[in-house]
Amino acid sequence: MAGGTSTSEIGFEKEIWQAADVLRGNLDASEYKSVILGLIFLKYLSDRFSERYQELVDEGEGFEEEKDEYTAEGVFFVPEEARWDVVARAAHTPEIGSVIDDAMRSIEKENPRLKDVLPKNFARPELDKRRLGDVVDLFTNVKMQDAAQSKDLLGRTYEYCLAKFAEKEGKNAGEFYTPSCIVRTLVEVLQPYNGRVYDPCCGSGGMFVQSAKFIENHGGNLSGISVFGQDSNPTTWKLAQMNLAIRGIDADLGEAHADTFFDDQHPQVKADFILANPPFNDKKWGADKLQDDPRWKYGMPPAGNANYAWMQHMIWHLAPKGRLGLVLANGALSSQTCGEGGIRKAIVDDDLVECIIAMPGQLFYTTQIPVSLWFLAKDKKQKDKTLFIDARNMGTMVSRKLRELTDDDIKKIAGTYNAFVEGTLEDEPGFCAVASIEDIATQDYVLTPGRYVGLAEQEDDGVPFEEKMAALTSELAELFETSHRLEDMIRQNLEAIGYEI
Repeated sequence: MAGGTSTSEIGFEKEIWQAADVLRGNLDASEYKSVILGLIFLKYLSDRFSERYQELVDEGEGFEEEKDEYTAEGVFFVPEEARWDVVARAAHTPEIGSVIDDAMRSIEKENPRLKDVLPKNFARPELDKRRLGDVVDLFTNVKMQDAAQSKDLLGRTYEYCLAKFAEKEGKNAGEFYTPSCIVRTLVEVLQPYNGRVYDPCCGSGGMFVQSAKFIENHGGNLSGISVFGQDSNPTTWKLAQMNLAIRGIDADLGEAHADTFFDDQHPQVKADFILANPPFNDKKWGADKLQDDPRWKYGMPPAGNANYAWMQHMIWHLAPKGRLGLVLANGALSSQTCGEGGIRKAIVDDDLVECIIAMPGQLFYTTQIPVSLWFLAKDKKQKDKTLFIDARNMGTMVSRKLRELTDDDIKKIAGTYNAFVEGTLEDEPGFCAVASIEDIATQDYVLTPGRYVGLAEQEDDGVPFEEKMAALTSELAELFETSHRLEDMIRQNLEAIGYEI
């Protein structure tokens, strides 16, 4: 799903996805993900190159094959044999797979940033070449009014297909995809207008894409942010590089895929904004080899759960006025095992916890584990205070298994946070409440929002208590009577076949 676009929207995105589904044949979703996403990216590169190529032709100076004329404008140089018209002409030949693979190789050779990023597995026999040609035709035939429209449509298609692959892959999808409505909630609360934006487990780059959209939607300029990311999965790291390039986001995702705890690609970065959805309750994160790490300012995280390792890694990377938003399984709100309670207490006592939001269930394709959003700040405007929001009743079911927060839900959450920061928020029973560190201490530093927001006020229905009780007891008596009658029937049936209770 793309940004604020409803998953019910149909169009080019859906057409491409349906073609991808046909193309899949007997391949697993994880195997053909790079095929369709790689094609989208190849088309994007070619469109951007063609736009700049035409500009240079129109200038009439003969510079249209000069590589520097492209790189100076932030456009990847596409050599002649890799341009879309070459691919399009080969669409219905047996060599189409090899033509695409050769195009990917030659683009990587000309553009160091894309080295070892692009997929080169189109020639394999498992991929139906006739269907591959049909997908190439789809891209060839789509007509754009201008290059900006092309860029946006291909970017949206990339995101839409990422979401659909997440749905197909189920539990493994968490490595590369965070539901858009969760990312947008993080972004709308943090409002990363300018400065350094960091995600230490960036997946396919969704946090950065939504941050860029936020800036554009509010009239800002992408040149105001610097983007830093990292991911340990090689395939996911490549997806992120392509996803961000399509969006025109110049990001530093490190030299290569790498484990954030053991090979931090950005050791000197102190970020103004950190947005992250780390792996939930990661049990084998290498605690035994990181015993005296300077990142564990608030206590050594337990070997069997990386939640507080991720949190402390992010706190360590915050600038003096930096803020972070992360997604964590609900267990982190209350766990007392293996020192987690002590770490949470130390973080609260250091006045870092600005806001906790309990999210509704069924937001993920990958897990039914309930989650919360944590917002921490190095220099809180509301000192010694924490905002708790219970958003568990928000959202709309968009399928039998999946819920999404609507734009209005996200606006309400962000508006509540903004009012808190401005000091104008009034508690709303059942939804939001502001608590002091002292209040949190009386709750043994458990941060479950329900403890603080209480229950929503019930409207008085006007029926006198005595009348209500008389009706309820009468109804209960009828239920008891039915229960006894059913018990007798069951007993008789059992006796009839030789069993007695």
